[in-house]
Amino acid sequence: MARTFFVGGNFKMNGSKELITKLVGDLKAAKLDSSVEVVIAVPAPYIDLASSIAKGSQVQVAAENCYVKNSGAFTGEISPEMIKDNGSNWVVLGHSERRHIFGEKDALIAEKAKFAIENGLKVIYCIGELKEEREANKTMEVNTVQIEALAKVIKPEDWKNVVIAYEPVWAIGTGLTATPQDAQDVHKELRVVLTKLVNADVAEKTQILYGGSVSGATCVELGAQPDIDGFLVGGASLKPEFVNIINTPQSLK
Repeated sequence: MARTFFVGGNFKMNGSKELITKLVGDLKAAKLDSSVEVVIAVPAPYIDLASSIAKGSQVQVAAENCYVKNSGAFTGEISPEMIKDNGSNWVVLGHSERRHIFGEKDALIAEKAKFAIENGLKVIYCIGELKEEREANKTMEVNTVQIEALAKVIKPEDWKNVVIAYEPVWAIGTGLTATPQDAQDVHKELRVVLTKLVNADVAEKTQILYGGSVSGATCVELGAQPDIDGFLVGGASLKPEFVNIINTPQSLK
């Protein structure tokens, strides 16, 4: 089965009204491969602005986080309802910065994803191992535990609203990138994990993205791998080369 190529851009805590207007406007005006699903995650204050600018284009907008309630005394958090109210239907959850800077645990991330899906959002669910975990040959052990947390709380039919982003933590923002073969090997194993934890149909249909210092220079070789269905792009999503990354499939024809 051919899975739709998917490119996500994670702006992280970067932006201003002026910059968001330019970045989203440039994306909307660019000649993007129409077969690619494009989702950009922007800081919460700019979800409405980005959604308004992107309207009518293939560019979709995501929130970078959300909580497990739709309202209440949770100062500083945002809810799925707020995200939808601002024109978005996607959220990024489990990013390594949420896990390792803010201390979010697997169970909380999985509950967030469950709640987001139940409330009409689609989820980019990030997983990945630390450098020391990779060096200890625990790559698949760590990633299996992170996927298992989600598999425990959502139904098989909910996986149609999940995109997995495999982001080895040692490669995020470091300039280091897994070799295409290394990344392919992990992605292939992740499908085996999904088959065991959910079922073969979900394993075959779920888009699995690679993230970790993806650039215009590395995207074609990575994108050529059979189990890599696209990318979650950090720093490069703020640069003109993001268009080239989105258009990776054109270089693979």
